[in-house]
Amino acid sequence: MFICGGAFDGLEKIIKSRVHTKTMGFGAKVEEKKDIDIGKIFSEVQPHDIVKYGLIPELVGRLPIITYLSNLTKEALIDILSKPKNALLKQYKKLFKMDNVELEIKKEAMEEIVNIALERKTGARGLRAVLEKVMMDAMYEVPSNKNIKKCIITKDVVTKNAKPKYEYN
Repeated sequence: MFICGGAFDGLEKIIKSRVHTKTMGFGAKVEEKKDIDIGKIFSEVQPHDIVKYGLIPELVGRLPIITYLSNLTKEALIDILSKPKNALLKQYKKLFKMDNVELEIKKEAMEEIVNIALERKTGARGLRAVLEKVMMDAMYEVPSNKNIKKCIITKDVVTKNAKPKYEYN
């Protein structure tokens, strides 16, 4: 069994040139790059598109099912950030609990973390990088101050590099 995965950057141009006949001229539909739904384009992928992309036909012939994944939505990324058993937010809360500190991340802050990941087009993996940057100050401050009982991450912490809010004993 062969399983191939990846971004296949540029494949959408091959598919688009095959599917959409009018890409230039007076009858062409003008779209900004940000308005193009890549998932919709990839839903039209055919084996010969992958061959044209550069994979050898012998390999493509061993791929009986070709499918695609749609981009993650804002709601899906918020769920990924907070709901699974080992979600990133739950991991941070557990780390803070080890220092007897409650971690609260406001909903607006979570939404901004997700917006940054969406803007960077890094998907779910990008959430970790954004969250690491947001939590950096608190990760150093909390263990060194035994009087902190609660750390609150607000939208300003994410967007304006503000300091987290702390509640003390």
